[in-house]
Amino acid sequence: MYGVREKRQRMRRIRIGIITVLVMIFLLLAGYFLMTWYFQSHFFFRTEINGLKVGGLSVEEAEEKIAEDEGKYTLIIADRDKNLYSIEGAQIGSNYAPDGSVEEALKKQNPYGWLAAVFSGNRIDVMTPMEYDEEMLKDAVSSLPCFQEENIIQPENARIVRKDDAYQVVKEEQGNRLIFEKVADAVKSAVSAGEGELHLTDEMYESPAVTSESSEITDAMASIEKYVSARVVYKISDYDESLEGADIFEMIDLHEDFSITFKEDAIERFVQKLASKYNTYADVREFKTTKGDIVEIGGGDYGWVIDKEKEAELLKENILSGGTTEREPVYSQRAQVEGLEDIGDTYVEIDYTNQHMWYYEKGQLKLDSDIVSGNIAKGNGSPDGIFKVVYKQSPAVLVGEDYESDVEYFIVFAYNVGIHDASWRSAFGGNYYKTQGSHGCVNVPRETASELYGMIQKEIPVIAYYREPTELTTENCKISNAYSYVDDKDKE
Repeated sequence: MYGVREKRQRMRRIRIGIITVLVMIFLLLAGYFLMTWYFQSHFFFRTEINGLKVGGLSVEEAEEKIAEDEGKYTLIIADRDKNLYSIEGAQIGSNYAPDGSVEEALKKQNPYGWLAAVFSGNRIDVMTPMEYDEEMLKDAVSSLPCFQEENIIQPENARIVRKDDAYQVVKEEQGNRLIFEKVADAVKSAVSAGEGELHLTDEMYESPAVTSESSEITDAMASIEKYVSARVVYKISDYDESLEGADIFEMIDLHEDFSITFKEDAIERFVQKLASKYNTYADVREFKTTKGDIVEIGGGDYGWVIDKEKEAELLKENILSGGTTEREPVYSQRAQVEGLEDIGDTYVEIDYTNQHMWYYEKGQLKLDSDIVSGNIAKGNGSPDGIFKVVYKQSPAVLVGEDYESDVEYFIVFAYNVGIHDASWRSAFGGNYYKTQGSHGCVNVPRETASELYGMIQKEIPVIAYYREPTELTTENCKISNAYSYVDDKDKE
């Protein structure tokens, strides 16, 4: 009996235990599913939205809490110099404007995972858009210290400056002037998104229009370097002349827009110096006569003449091209020989005082003859100077104010004055020229004129001189730049 009763009691205890367990399981499941149902409309316990505790709150309750927190809204603004500024929500009339983000966050919450969230917690970040008064916002931005004139440093363009004998680039200054519209737009975006920080980027600042890397700067510096490194070497016999470096540097004219031209006055001065040094046109020079003595003679139209205008233009082209250019100057007139002794060894020599003429070819005497030159008594003295043969003509007619003469050979060297035969003369040399001379031409025997005509060519120098002071006043002497020409007005 005792054993049966004990067995029944044990079975009852087992049934009670099973029932208890089942009840507990039921209660737990009921509680789990009840909480699951609850968290379909409420956030898990230990949930934070943007750092705010919203565990167990509905969407509306969470939004109310966020709105309460956003009422303390502050936007921190950092500029590129790491200065910090702030705009308070009250300054811009801001209010939290729910946009469904909180509701979307709840929808993403898996209600069956609430138990795990009890232990792990649940952190959510959502946008907290704000409404604001646009005019108040603009006023708040404009009142920031970074927009106060006393705190603003203007940006400065890079520039090229001359220092001693070189040009140098001075780098640009960025400054800190902000572009109001861009900053205001960035603040609006940050406030609208409910962001707490805003970093001002370089695009929000006024930038220098020209930097040290701008093409205006780099191209100008490259051009300057190219020009200054240029070299123009003049090929002139007996001389060593060049233009380079510092002299070219002084010719460069750099403008505010970084364009480069050349200083016309500097170019002209150089070309004038070149002309003054190398032009031999009408130069007074010492000439060793056939008789062995030295006479001083100038005037005439023979010699080297640099074309200053064309030389200046070509010089600029050479500098613009860079590198080394070797050339002779641009001449408007050339002499027979380059160098210091430009008369050379082929020329006609006329000694008016001794009434004699010589013709040398390559240093060898080819012909000489007595002459009759212009009538000194009548003021028709022949022009003296260093001339060149202009042309020769055979036959020719000589026409003057009161005469007309036929000649067989005419070799012109000074305006309308030349060497020609004079069939009407029977004697040459002596002192005939003083009272019975020509109208200005150089008369020679026909045989001499014929022989000289056959040998001489255009451009051959003609050196004609007096050994005593002479005053020449005729028009042909004036036009031919005779050495002894004297203007009648000057005489008076």
